Amino acid sequence: MSIDSEQITDPVAFHGEGPVWNQDWRSDWGGLRCVDLLAGDVLAVDPATGAVRRDHVGAVAAALRPRRTGGTVVALERGFMLVDPAGPDDPTGLISGTRRYLGDLWDAGTEVRMNEGGCDPDGRFYCGSMAYAETTGAGSLYRLSPDGTVSVVLTDVTISNGLAWSPDGSQAYYVDSPTSRVDVFDYDTERGLHGRRALLTVPDGSGVPDGLTVDADGYLWVALWGGGAVHRYSPAGRLDGIVALPVPRVTACTFGGDRLDTLYITTSQRHTDLTRHPAAGAVFAAAVGVRGQPVLPFLG
Repeated sequence: MSIDSEQITDPVAFHGEGPVWNQDWRSDWGGLRCVDLLAGDVLAVDPATGAVRRDHVGAVAAALRPRRTGGTVVALERGFMLVDPAGPDDPTGLISGTRRYLGDLWDAGTEVRMNEGGCDPDGRFYCGSMAYAETTGAGSLYRLSPDGTVSVVLTDVTISNGLAWSPDGSQAYYVDSPTSRVDVFDYDTERGLHGRRALLTVPDGSGVPDGLTVDADGYLWVALWGGGAVHRYSPAGRLDGIVALPVPRVTACTFGGDRLDTLYITTSQRHTDLTRHPAAGAVFAAAVGVRGQPVLPFLG
């Protein structure tokens, strides 16, 4: 299965990442949010017009998810921030909602930053880290619980990337990009992530796995950094489809739209020849013929 993509915005991000769709964010801006990670900005994207509203939140804006009570949880450079809802004209709470930073998880002099994350079926928010220099094993995967406590659930990570759950919540899929693998964990409330094993390896020459999402049928959609594509894999790890993009640095994807049947895809300008690839940094969309899952919210 080969699927075309459509550019829906101008190049709006130097390093676009972390797209997420939430129906409660509809308003005039639609339900799509992503980040310009190294600019520290959250972007509200109107898929119908391509318009973008940009809210600066810190030195780094790594990932965000809606809170069940309204507002947003955001992973910044070295920790987590809770944003309260600000009212009907600002449903994300990112412009005027009260922002509460929960504190640094490591020293400011440590050249490590947050990179990508998501929520588990029990409403806990995860984000993994990486060294700015991409030092082997310098990152970890952190978990923020609704009561505000933070746990380290993985260590010895190099570039912590995509994390998403199967439709029944019993498995989680995870990417540490330099391994070229997508790994699968078993998951339950008490033990969390356990039983890690390799699900699939992306072949040399196809790009490096980055962000991912899982559709309602349990198939994985994996963005390929340097590969100019999103690959669809079966739950057993078999390649099942390819979404082609006109830019090489494809970073992440999510399902959205009224029926959750549009795949929204973020891209980056990093390490890219913009003369050859002028659309790098834009958001793309693809009608993929299947539906995704609703976003898992943070319960804190």
